[in-house]
Amino acid sequence: MGISGFEPTFLVGLQAIRDEHGQGLAALGGRRLTGFALVRFIENGDWYADCPVVLDFDGVQVEISHWKFDELSISWNTIDTAAAITGWEEDDAPTPVWSSTDERLEPFVGQELREVALLVWHPSSRDDMAGGTVAVEFVFDRGRFCIANGLDENSIEVGEALPEWVRHPLGGGMQPD
Repeated sequence: MGISGFEPTFLVGLQAIRDEHGQGLAALGGRRLTGFALVRFIENGDWYADCPVVLDFDGVQVEISHWKFDELSISWNTIDTAAAITGWEEDDAPTPVWSSTDERLEPFVGQELREVALLVWHPSSRDDMAGGTVAVEFVFDRGRFCIANGLDENSIEVGEALPEWVRHPLGGGMQPD
């Protein structure tokens, strides 16, 4: 993707993700979301959801990227969002840039993170290809969002979680009153 510092390690399944990143995610509790970055195209402002979602919690940067139908990479403090994204130099290729503009995430900037949970999709239909995918949920005093698998790309969900998501709270952070 030409993203400076991005070297994803994709994991599959709740246990593998919790074992590798559960403690680090839980330790974010009590920190403020101080910024975020998404890749957008200059030409039309569209979000390029194949690229990682970068969240900054008081200087601790977590980088989340979904791939295929069930793979999730979480990395820490590796992506340089000030660096240009390379590999898109063809004449007709759109121009990707890091952006801190997103109407879904902007309301959370400045809020203290209360809890982090891993969510597992348990659909009512066996035909749902997303069954078993894992999302990362961030809970604040004034709402929540999760970075989920949008079937081979990231999606951002804000508001109450759908009932198909089964929550697996991570220890650590502060609990809501």
